[in-house]
Amino acid sequence: METLILGWYVLVQTGSVLWLTAFGALQFVGTLASPLLGTLADRLGLRRVLASMRFAYAALAGVILLLAATGRLSPGAVLAVAGVAGLLRPSDIGMRTALVGATVPPQHLMAAMGISRTSMDSAKVAGALAGAGVVAAFGMVVAYAAITAIHLGGALLTLRADSGRHLPVAPVPGQAPAAPPSPWRELREGLAYIWHTPVLLAAMAVAALVNLTAFPLSGGLMPYIARDVFHLDQRGLGWLVASFAGGALAGSVLMGMVGGRLRPARTMLWGCGLWYLCLLGFVHARQPGLAMVLLAAAGAAQSISMLALSMLLLRGSDQRFRGRIMGARMLAIYPLPLGLLLAGALIPRIGYAWTAHAMLATGVLLAAAIAWAWRDALWRADAPGNLRAVPPA
Repeated sequence: METLILGWYVLVQTGSVLWLTAFGALQFVGTLASPLLGTLADRLGLRRVLASMRFAYAALAGVILLLAATGRLSPGAVLAVAGVAGLLRPSDIGMRTALVGATVPPQHLMAAMGISRTSMDSAKVAGALAGAGVVAAFGMVVAYAAITAIHLGGALLTLRADSGRHLPVAPVPGQAPAAPPSPWRELREGLAYIWHTPVLLAAMAVAALVNLTAFPLSGGLMPYIARDVFHLDQRGLGWLVASFAGGALAGSVLMGMVGGRLRPARTMLWGCGLWYLCLLGFVHARQPGLAMVLLAAAGAAQSISMLALSMLLLRGSDQRFRGRIMGARMLAIYPLPLGLLLAGALIPRIGYAWTAHAMLATGVLLAAAIAWAWRDALWRADAPGNLRAVPPA
């Protein structure tokens, strides 16, 4: 709801796609801090860190609510709040994924990941439709009162989850307990662990690539595409966003049902390729109805690919490093604001279609290069990254 409402507000008030992409980029300024938050979560517990983050979201939504209620809301204020929220928000998905991994037994992990992703994707569908409808019918104040309440509810529910903390190692009798290592040392250990584990490094490379070349077209640029390409209003934007999220929801349900029988590394690569193909069709579509169908297909492919990627990270990592690894996973989001800003600079110069084609072509070529460079870890049927969680029937 927030991304759709504020993105449309910035675009309408400024009339600039560059300002729109700047708003989208500011939501990810905290990506570089994600490994530190992951290290903190390993120390204090995933539940505490995640709940604190969500109380912070509620406070920031309350700021927007206050500004809207007093008539002082402006694009500059929206960008400022987005920047502060962006210090925390990139870590949210990684912390939630790590909490699932710390709570659910390995044999049920793929189903649990599918359920977790289903809850997120269904919320995106409802949020896209409700956000556009509530603002159009009742205005920004009512919409942000609802958003603030939802954030508070999420924080309170998070406090009821398992802590995700690991049991401390029992000290050896007669030996003084060792001092805990510094957070920086723990962070270096986590990054070194990823660097020396080929399947983890390959998965991180895929995540960085799709954030640079695919996610901007189905996320931050959507208000521009809705208004300037398809000439839709805010409700039309809601339907476009809901189409992508609805496809992602279908992909999540499918992965929850059969994902344990798939080979994760191959599934990640095939899903990534299908995602690019569907986005190429979306760029060429000129009818909103066809565009929504292609967006739904792209959302399903995206969900399948990214769930398989998360499975690679969780199954390929030691439990002691999960918070740090999922925090480092959020570093792969850092190319997303770069892709948004690049698109915002190129679209006024070479047009939307040429910009989209350049991004998608780059994505396909680099995805093929990743698949070739790490073919032993990603493509071989007997590679650890391709072991099925559930044997085929």
